[in-house]
Amino acid sequence: MKRYAFFISDGTGITAETLGNSLLSQFEGITFERVTLPYIDNLDKAQQAVTKINESAANSGFPAIIIDTVVDKNIRTIIDTANAFKIDIFAAFLAPLEQELGEQSSYTVGKSHSPADSTNYRDRIAAVNFALDNDDGARTQHYADADIILVGVSRCGKTPTSLYMAMQFGIKAANYPLTEDDMADLTLPASLRTHKHKLFGLTIDPDRLSAIRTERRANSRYASLKQCYHEVDEVELLYQREGLKFISTTDKSIEEIATRIMAETGLQRRLQS
Repeated sequence: MKRYAFFISDGTGITAETLGNSLLSQFEGITFERVTLPYIDNLDKAQQAVTKINESAANSGFPAIIIDTVVDKNIRTIIDTANAFKIDIFAAFLAPLEQELGEQSSYTVGKSHSPADSTNYRDRIAAVNFALDNDDGARTQHYADADIILVGVSRCGKTPTSLYMAMQFGIKAANYPLTEDDMADLTLPASLRTHKHKLFGLTIDPDRLSAIRTERRANSRYASLKQCYHEVDEVELLYQREGLKFISTTDKSIEEIATRIMAETGLQRRLQS
Protein backbone atom coordinates (compact mmCIF):
# COMPACT_ATOMS: atom_id res chain seq x y z
CA MET A 1 0.00 0.00 0.00
CA LYS A 2 1.20 3.50 -0.87
CA ARG A 3 -0.04 6.70 0.76
CA TYR A 4 0.91 10.32 0.18
CA ALA A 5 1.98 12.31 3.24
CA PHE A 6 2.29 16.09 3.14
CA PHE A 7 4.19 18.11 5.71
CA ILE A 8 2.84 21.63 5.45
CA SER A 9 3.94 24.80 7.19
CA ASP A 10 3.79 28.57 6.85
CA GLY A 11 7.42 28.49 8.03
CA THR A 12 10.34 26.19 7.25
CA GLY A 13 8.37 22.97 7.71
CA ILE A 14 11.11 21.49 9.89
CA THR A 15 8.83 20.85 12.87
CA ALA A 16 6.07 19.24 10.80
CA GLU A 17 8.59 17.16 8.87
CA THR A 18 10.49 15.97 11.95
CA LEU A 19 7.45 14.99 13.97
CA GLY A 20 5.64 13.65 10.90
CA ASN A 21 8.50 11.36 9.94
CA SER A 22 8.69 10.06 13.50
CA LEU A 23 4.99 9.19 13.40
CA LEU A 24 5.01 7.61 9.95
CA SER A 25 8.09 5.49 10.72
CA GLN A 26 5.91 3.43 13.07
CA PHE A 27 3.96 2.02 10.09
CA GLU A 28 6.46 -0.28 8.42
CA GLY A 29 3.90 -2.03 6.22
CA ILE A 30 2.96 1.15 4.36
CA THR A 31 5.03 2.98 1.75
CA PHE A 32 4.71 6.74 2.16
CA GLU A 33 5.44 9.25 -0.58
CA ARG A 34 6.56 12.18 1.54
CA VAL A 35 6.18 15.76 0.31
CA THR A 36 7.22 18.85 2.28
CA LEU A 37 5.51 22.13 1.45
CA PRO A 38 7.17 24.98 3.38
CA TYR A 39 6.23 28.66 3.39
CA ILE A 40 2.56 28.16 2.57
CA ASP A 41 2.00 31.69 3.84
CA ASN A 42 -0.75 33.11 1.65
CA LEU A 43 -4.11 32.02 0.26
CA ASP A 44 -2.86 31.39 -3.29
CA LYS A 45 -0.13 29.05 -2.07
CA ALA A 46 -2.64 27.28 0.13
CA GLN A 47 -4.97 26.69 -2.81
CA GLN A 48 -2.07 25.39 -4.92
CA ALA A 49 -1.17 23.01 -2.10
CA VAL A 50 -4.75 21.73 -1.93
CA THR A 51 -4.73 21.09 -5.68
CA LYS A 52 -1.52 19.08 -5.38
CA ILE A 53 -2.84 17.14 -2.41
CA ASN A 54 -6.09 16.28 -4.18
CA GLU A 55 -4.25 15.12 -7.29
CA SER A 56 -2.11 12.83 -5.15
CA ALA A 57 -5.17 11.43 -3.40
CA ALA A 58 -6.82 10.75 -6.76
CA ASN A 59 -3.73 9.00 -8.08
CA SER A 60 -3.34 6.75 -5.03
CA GLY A 61 -7.03 6.09 -4.44
CA PHE A 62 -6.67 7.06 -0.78
CA PRO A 63 -6.98 10.37 1.06
CA ALA A 64 -3.61 11.99 1.63
CA ILE A 65 -2.12 12.43 5.10
CA ILE A 66 -1.49 16.05 6.13
CA ILE A 67 0.72 16.90 9.09
CA ASP A 68 0.93 20.65 9.47
CA THR A 69 2.05 23.55 11.61
CA VAL A 70 0.04 26.25 9.85
CA VAL A 71 -0.78 29.15 12.19
CA ASP A 72 -2.90 31.46 10.02
CA LYS A 73 -6.59 30.53 10.38
CA ASN A 74 -7.53 31.67 6.87
CA ILE A 75 -4.84 29.48 5.34
CA ARG A 76 -5.92 26.61 7.55
CA THR A 77 -9.49 26.95 6.31
CA ILE A 78 -8.30 26.35 2.75
CA ILE A 79 -6.00 23.45 3.71
CA ASP A 80 -8.93 21.83 5.50
CA THR A 81 -10.79 21.49 2.18
CA ALA A 82 -8.22 18.99 0.86
CA ASN A 83 -9.09 15.33 0.46
CA ALA A 84 -6.92 14.26 3.36
CA PHE A 85 -6.68 13.05 6.93
CA LYS A 86 -5.26 16.02 8.83
CA ILE A 87 -3.08 16.30 11.91
CA ASP A 88 -2.71 19.87 13.14
CA ILE A 89 0.32 19.73 15.43
CA PHE A 90 -0.30 23.12 17.03
CA ALA A 91 -3.98 22.42 17.70
CA ALA A 92 -3.13 19.01 19.17
CA PHE A 93 -0.58 20.33 21.63
CA LEU A 94 -1.05 24.06 22.15
CA ALA A 95 -4.68 23.95 23.28
CA PRO A 96 -3.98 21.57 26.22
CA LEU A 97 -0.90 23.64 27.12
CA GLU A 98 -2.93 26.85 27.08
CA GLN A 99 -5.41 25.27 29.46
CA GLU A 100 -2.68 24.03 31.80
CA LEU A 101 -0.67 27.28 31.77
CA GLY A 102 -3.66 29.58 31.86
CA GLU A 103 -2.28 31.69 29.03
CA GLN A 104 -2.96 32.02 25.33
CA SER A 105 -0.26 31.05 22.84
CA SER A 106 1.18 33.79 20.63
CA TYR A 107 0.58 31.61 17.53
CA THR A 108 3.65 33.12 15.90
CA VAL A 109 5.12 31.65 12.70
CA GLY A 110 8.65 30.28 13.05
CA LYS A 111 8.83 30.82 16.79
CA SER A 112 10.82 27.63 17.36
CA HIS A 113 13.65 28.65 15.00
CA SER A 114 16.21 31.20 16.08
CA PRO A 115 16.79 34.37 14.04
CA ALA A 116 20.24 34.83 12.56
CA ASP A 117 21.21 37.55 15.04
CA SER A 118 20.34 35.55 18.18
CA THR A 119 22.88 34.14 20.62
CA ASN A 120 21.43 30.68 19.99
CA TYR A 121 22.10 30.97 16.27
CA ARG A 122 25.62 32.30 16.73
CA ASP A 123 26.47 29.47 19.14
CA ARG A 124 25.18 26.94 16.63
CA ILE A 125 27.30 28.35 13.81
CA ALA A 126 30.37 28.51 16.07
CA ALA A 127 29.92 24.83 16.94
CA VAL A 128 29.50 23.85 13.28
CA ASN A 129 32.61 25.80 12.28
CA PHE A 130 34.54 24.10 15.07
CA ALA A 131 33.44 20.66 13.86
CA LEU A 132 34.49 21.49 10.29
CA ASP A 133 37.84 22.96 11.34
CA ASN A 134 38.64 19.99 13.58
CA ASP A 135 37.49 17.19 11.28
CA ASP A 136 39.59 14.09 10.67
CA GLY A 137 42.41 14.95 13.06
CA ALA A 138 43.00 18.47 11.76
CA ARG A 139 44.26 21.14 14.16
CA THR A 140 44.75 18.92 17.20
CA GLN A 141 46.11 22.02 18.94
CA HIS A 142 42.48 23.16 19.32
CA TYR A 143 41.39 20.09 21.29
CA ALA A 144 41.51 22.04 24.54
CA ASP A 145 38.44 23.92 23.30
CA ALA A 146 36.52 20.77 22.35
CA ASP A 147 33.56 19.51 24.38
CA ILE A 148 34.14 16.01 23.02
CA ILE A 149 36.55 14.24 20.65
CA LEU A 150 35.15 11.31 18.69
CA VAL A 151 37.66 8.62 17.74
CA GLY A 152 37.39 5.56 15.53
CA VAL A 153 38.51 3.94 12.32
CA SER A 154 37.98 5.66 8.99
CA ARG A 155 34.34 5.74 7.77
CA CYS A 156 32.68 4.68 11.03
CA GLY A 157 30.52 7.84 11.24
CA LYS A 158 32.68 10.34 13.12
CA THR A 159 32.23 13.34 10.80
CA PRO A 160 28.42 13.27 10.38
CA THR A 161 27.99 12.66 14.10
CA SER A 162 30.24 15.61 14.96
CA LEU A 163 28.28 17.89 12.65
CA TYR A 164 24.93 16.70 13.95
CA MET A 165 25.99 17.33 17.55
CA ALA A 166 27.07 20.83 16.54
CA MET A 167 23.85 21.60 14.66
CA GLN A 168 21.38 20.13 17.13
CA PHE A 169 23.07 20.58 20.49
CA GLY A 170 25.71 23.31 19.97
CA ILE A 171 28.43 20.86 21.05
CA LYS A 172 31.99 21.57 19.90
CA ALA A 173 32.90 18.11 18.62
CA ALA A 174 36.28 17.28 17.09
CA ASN A 175 37.05 13.89 15.58
CA TYR A 176 40.23 11.89 15.06
CA PRO A 177 40.71 8.87 12.76
CA LEU A 178 42.62 6.02 14.41
CA THR A 179 44.96 4.38 11.89
CA GLU A 180 47.04 1.22 11.91
CA ASP A 181 50.05 3.26 13.00
CA ASP A 182 48.10 4.70 15.94
CA MET A 183 47.03 1.24 17.04
CA ALA A 184 50.34 -0.53 16.44
CA ASP A 185 51.28 -0.56 20.14
CA LEU A 186 47.71 -0.20 21.45
CA THR A 187 48.32 3.19 22.98
CA LEU A 188 46.65 6.52 22.33
CA PRO A 189 48.47 9.04 20.11
CA ALA A 190 50.19 11.79 22.09
CA SER A 191 47.78 14.41 20.72
CA LEU A 192 44.86 12.50 22.26
CA ARG A 193 46.35 11.34 25.54
CA THR A 194 46.29 14.83 27.03
CA HIS A 195 42.56 15.01 26.34
CA LYS A 196 41.66 11.43 27.26
CA HIS A 197 38.77 12.60 29.44
CA LYS A 198 37.09 14.04 26.31
CA LEU A 199 37.46 10.95 24.12
CA PHE A 200 34.51 8.84 23.02
CA GLY A 201 34.93 5.87 20.71
CA LEU A 202 32.88 4.73 17.74
CA THR A 203 33.05 1.25 16.30
CA ILE A 204 31.19 -0.56 13.53
CA ASP A 205 30.51 -4.03 12.20
CA PRO A 206 33.45 -4.96 9.90
CA ASP A 207 31.18 -6.22 7.11
CA ARG A 208 29.27 -2.94 7.13
CA LEU A 209 32.54 -1.00 7.21
CA SER A 210 33.82 -2.91 4.19
CA ALA A 211 30.65 -2.11 2.25
CA ILE A 212 30.95 1.60 3.07
CA ARG A 213 34.63 1.73 2.14
CA THR A 214 34.00 -0.18 -1.08
CA GLU A 215 31.72 2.63 -2.25
CA ARG A 216 34.64 5.02 -1.81
CA ARG A 217 37.59 2.85 -2.86
CA ALA A 218 36.58 -0.45 -4.44
CA ASN A 219 38.99 -3.40 -4.72
CA SER A 220 41.46 -1.83 -2.30
CA ARG A 221 43.21 -3.13 0.79
CA TYR A 222 41.49 -0.28 2.64
CA ALA A 223 38.06 -1.76 1.83
CA SER A 224 38.92 -5.46 2.14
CA LEU A 225 37.10 -7.54 4.74
CA LYS A 226 40.41 -8.70 6.21
CA GLN A 227 41.59 -5.13 6.75
CA CYS A 228 38.26 -4.01 8.18
CA TYR A 229 38.13 -6.91 10.65
CA HIS A 230 41.71 -6.20 11.70
CA GLU A 231 41.10 -2.48 12.29
CA VAL A 232 37.85 -2.96 14.18
CA ASP A 233 39.34 -5.66 16.42
CA GLU A 234 42.34 -3.46 17.18
CA VAL A 235 40.37 -0.29 17.89
CA GLU A 236 37.95 -2.07 20.22
CA LEU A 237 40.90 -3.61 22.06
CA LEU A 238 42.39 -0.12 22.37
CA TYR A 239 39.13 1.26 23.79
CA GLN A 240 39.00 -1.50 26.37
CA ARG A 241 42.64 -1.13 27.31
CA GLU A 242 42.31 2.63 27.74
CA GLY A 243 38.96 2.42 29.50
CA LEU A 244 37.17 4.53 26.87
CA LYS A 245 33.42 4.51 26.45
CA PHE A 246 32.34 3.50 22.95
CA ILE A 247 29.28 2.49 20.96
CA SER A 248 28.67 0.73 17.67
CA THR A 249 27.27 2.85 14.86
CA THR A 250 26.06 -0.20 12.92
CA ASP A 251 22.35 0.09 12.08
CA LYS A 252 22.00 3.32 14.07
CA SER A 253 20.93 6.66 12.69
CA ILE A 254 23.11 9.72 13.22
CA GLU A 255 20.39 11.09 15.50
CA GLU A 256 20.50 8.00 17.69
CA ILE A 257 24.31 7.91 17.78
CA ALA A 258 24.55 11.54 18.84
CA THR A 259 21.81 11.25 21.46
CA ARG A 260 23.38 8.13 22.94
CA ILE A 261 26.73 9.89 23.18
CA MET A 262 25.10 12.83 24.97
CA ALA A 263 23.48 10.44 27.43
CA GLU A 264 26.63 8.35 27.98
CA THR A 265 28.88 11.35 28.58
CA GLY A 266 26.46 13.58 30.45
CA LEU A 267 27.08 16.43 28.01
CA GLN A 268 24.36 19.07 28.13
CA ARG A 269 22.74 20.75 25.17
CA ARG A 270 24.24 24.23 24.71
CA LEU A 271 21.38 25.52 22.57
CA GLN A 272 17.93 26.41 23.76
CA SER A 273 15.34 24.01 22.43
